[in-house]
Amino acid sequence: MLIDTHCHLDAPEFDTDRMAVIEKSLNNGVTGIVIPAVMKKNLGIVKALAAQFKGGYYALGIHPMYVRYAKDEDLADVELAIQSALDNEDIRLVAIGEIGLDFFVPEISTGIERERQLFFYKEQLKMAKKYQLPVLLHVRRSQDMVLKYLRQLNIRGGIAHAFNGSEQQAKAFIEQGFCLGFGGTMTFTRSLQIRRLVTQIDMQSIVLETDAPDIPPAWLSGDNRRNSPENLPRIAQVLADLRGMSLDDIQKITTQNALRIMPRMQLSYVQ
Repeated sequence: MLIDTHCHLDAPEFDTDRMAVIEKSLNNGVTGIVIPAVMKKNLGIVKALAAQFKGGYYALGIHPMYVRYAKDEDLADVELAIQSALDNEDIRLVAIGEIGLDFFVPEISTGIERERQLFFYKEQLKMAKKYQLPVLLHVRRSQDMVLKYLRQLNIRGGIAHAFNGSEQQAKAFIEQGFCLGFGGTMTFTRSLQIRRLVTQIDMQSIVLETDAPDIPPAWLSGDNRRNSPENLPRIAQVLADLRGMSLDDIQKITTQNALRIMPRMQLSYVQ
């Protein structure tokens, strides 16, 4: 049994067959799927979608790449949605996310755009601390700055999603109480650094994800490059092969890690 800790099931790429994809994934052994919000407009959408199937969970936040379209007041909407979920004992809310910093895209990596990213990131970290929720972090070419504010605000617990940093940076996130999320990139033989990293760090610090419909694994090509949570078992098998472990052990350990790092999920998760 596996948990997809990061999957954008609400994306338009799934509009024609979303429930069929979910059914196939559940039948394929994916017993939990976390759907993170990325902007004000889909805060309610991810919540409603997660409620439609057994094993559906969600996170609330504003993604760094959508900050440029956001208003300061949107942060109040995020907090209001968090408060509402907690007040109504909605155990499907498991984290704040997807939040973080993106310094890969040039037009949002400097000047006012960079400052806006930093402002939204810090404000949402404060929410995580206030409501004692883990965070799902976007860390594209921003690992050190992301870590700086985790330390500054004493945020402990969450997932560094689609991790692509150095071993030293990996250890820094782990020391801060975070797990690292790995998915499709790990399946490419040319991804030498990531494949080496997943064999070096403690298995207790690894969770699996798809980031569907993005980051397709190596076996998807041509016109069929939409990623899906259906691919998670095969991604898990790649990790098992790299570590020289059984698929069963990989499933058990990564599931336990996800439940530990997102404790609200434990309230309803059934394998």
